[in-house]
Amino acid sequence: MTETGQTQQQIERFLKKVAQKFTATDCDMPMTDIHLRASQDSGDLMAFDDSDVEITRCVITQWIDNKSDNFYQEAAVTLRSELNRIKNIIDNLSVMKPYSFILEDDDKNNVAELYLADDDIAIIGGDLMEGLDKELDGFLQDLLSREE
Repeated sequence: MTETGQTQQQIERFLKKVAQKFTATDCDMPMTDIHLRASQDSGDLMAFDDSDVEITRCVITQWIDNKSDNFYQEAAVTLRSELNRIKNIIDNLSVMKPYSFILEDDDKNNVAELYLADDDIAIIGGDLMEGLDKELDGFLQDLLSREE
């Protein structure tokens, strides 16, 4: 799915609404994750806090009735891109660090970690340990073959 300019604007407005809820300069809220829930059927994009209280929502027009088998992976790429574009806002929420933006499906299952903000680091991206299983299997095979 190639994001349109309208999709970019809708997501940027959505993320800025989330940020507005956490911009008070006199408090650091004890929260670890901001859960973004995307619906492939309705196009809804909703944000929730750790207690599953809704922060805000919007409809991403391009996502309505999306039939792609890779919807959540494509949505994750789009959301990461937008989070990175406004990272100066996202990194300065009045939430105690570290905190993450997590993408979930309609059933509240974790689909992807989109963004981790910490005082010293910000991680944007998917699986940081991609291919680790294959490397460990190869390492074990190498060790076992040396013992024989």
